[in-house]
Amino acid sequence: MISKTYIKKFLVRFLIVNLIYFLVKLTIDHDDDDRVFFDATGMFYYFSAFFLLMLAWEINDWWIRRELNTDVGKTLDMSNGLKILGINLLIILPIAALLYYLAIFELDHLCQIDADDPWLRFRIDFFRAAVLGFTAILFNMFYFALKQKKELENNMNKLKKEAMTSKYKSLKNQISPHFLFNSLNTLTSLMYEDRDLASDFVSRLASCYRYILDNREEDLVSLEKELIFLDSFIFMMNVRHEGALSITTHISIDPKEFLIPTLTLQMLVENALKHNYFSKEKPLEISIISIGKESIIIQNNLHRRIQKEESTKLGLKNIKKRYSFYTNQKVVIETENGYFKVTIPMLPKSIKEIAITKVS
Repeated sequence: MISKTYIKKFLVRFLIVNLIYFLVKLTIDHDDDDRVFFDATGMFYYFSAFFLLMLAWEINDWWIRRELNTDVGKTLDMSNGLKILGINLLIILPIAALLYYLAIFELDHLCQIDADDPWLRFRIDFFRAAVLGFTAILFNMFYFALKQKKELENNMNKLKKEAMTSKYKSLKNQISPHFLFNSLNTLTSLMYEDRDLASDFVSRLASCYRYILDNREEDLVSLEKELIFLDSFIFMMNVRHEGALSITTHISIDPKEFLIPTLTLQMLVENALKHNYFSKEKPLEISIISIGKESIIIQNNLHRRIQKEESTKLGLKNIKKRYSFYTNQKVVIETENGYFKVTIPMLPKSIKEIAITKVS
């Protein structure tokens, strides 16, 4: 079924073809001053202009789609633009030459193109067709490039809004009143059992909230800051769960040189705590491991809780959306051999400048 967009495009091009035809018609010389506007010659030039321009546009559209679909995220630039233009002309120009040759030399009795010098008429008509075809293809590519740039800007702005929304959801949902309530309950118990540990617990709790307040306007933080925050969070979880939890980190790169979305590691650790049963007899083991300079793996052994309601996986969707604003690298989620594993990319420090360049 023909789409409304295609019909609209066809009508616009139809109007352009008619405008070009009337302009071309005015440049054709005839000996007969009393000629009718749509004589045999006029009809030939009208349908030849219509055919060649429509063909040029359709081929141009097809090659643009073909070129861009070969690579996800590829855009129309000077290099592939010149390639598409050259291919279009290689297809259109021989067709135009054949069309005008047949009309002037072989079918002159039908097209009635009277010319004292047929080869001069052929060269004029062919040159005119080449110029018009070149101009139409060039403007079509220019229009497509502007449209693509606008769509890219809209998508980037949309992703930016989603990233900002995700950030505040993360701050609100992951370090929630529920977390504070549990922490205060743990602290109350510690005050009677171990005052030194209670003092340390208060310092770590304060450190967690200081981190949140200091970075509430930042969607990206250094891996170093995130790990320092995570260290306090892990300490508090170990105190609360007393031997039922084992969280280890193995980061072999300089964490100052990389960025990640704020609270990503904490969110993934808490996700493991939320969806798994654990005890001293069956502890939950969570590992955070760097893989070269490309990614970090957060994995845990599986002791799934029986959920009253199916998980919405909003936390993982949140992380994916935030990463999609800064990189084409994917957040990979896997379940294998009794382990749940999430692989997140590490972002270079220059990623903020790169993201801004994409939009501009």
